Amino acid sequence: MGRQLTTIGFDADDTLWQNEQFFRLTEARFAALLADHVSAEVISGHLLEVERRNLQFYGYGIKGFTLSMIETAITLTGGRVPAPVIAEILSAGREMLTHPVETLPHARATLEQLAGGFKLVLITKGDLFDQERKLAQSGLGDLFDAVEIVSEKTAATYQAVFKRHGDGAAHSMMVGNSLKSDIVPAIEAGSWATYIPHDLTWAHEHSEAPLSAPRFRELKHLGELHSVIMEIDT
Repeated sequence: MGRQLTTIGFDADDTLWQNEQFFRLTEARFAALLADHVSAEVISGHLLEVERRNLQFYGYGIKGFTLSMIETAITLTGGRVPAPVIAEILSAGREMLTHPVETLPHARATLEQLAGGFKLVLITKGDLFDQERKLAQSGLGDLFDAVEIVSEKTAATYQAVFKRHGDGAAHSMMVGNSLKSDIVPAIEAGSWATYIPHDLTWAHEHSEAPLSAPRFRELKHLGELHSVIMEIDT
């Protein structure tokens, strides 16, 4: 009888290292810049709408977020946003792109436990340069057999990635903090999927958990992953 699991896919942002907290801090900084024009609540709601609309043009990541902040500032001020405010937004974006990487608890230990016994694949969305930078700074890169930086995470994405780097979706698991991107499409692809919630998750990534799916698991933290995988693969 063949093994149940041979390949484990990992999300990066807010699964292996902190990410969303820097977006939240920058958004608060952005709201303060426009405080004389409109409330923080209105700014947050409009920015989310702009980000969602711009995903098809800019994709995921800090650069698209920065451009969306600029567009929001122009719109909410009726085109009267001062040049120094635009400069401050650009500066905030650059700071995000150089912020040190902070790995999450159990990330390295879990990857080290699984490395060698399974093919480990990093599957992440976002800007190519920024994701490569974060992976390098995390010190986790050598633990992965493959890295896939994709424009979107769909069932077809997971089927293709797990076929390319493993024995197909049926013998693979995706691990991540986003129900919409990491969990639901992986289940649809025929994979196992393990949801590890993060305290902060972008509103765009919210979805209903596939609680009735036999291959769905939910854990409190990455430190619980190894034992769950061992249970499945025996």
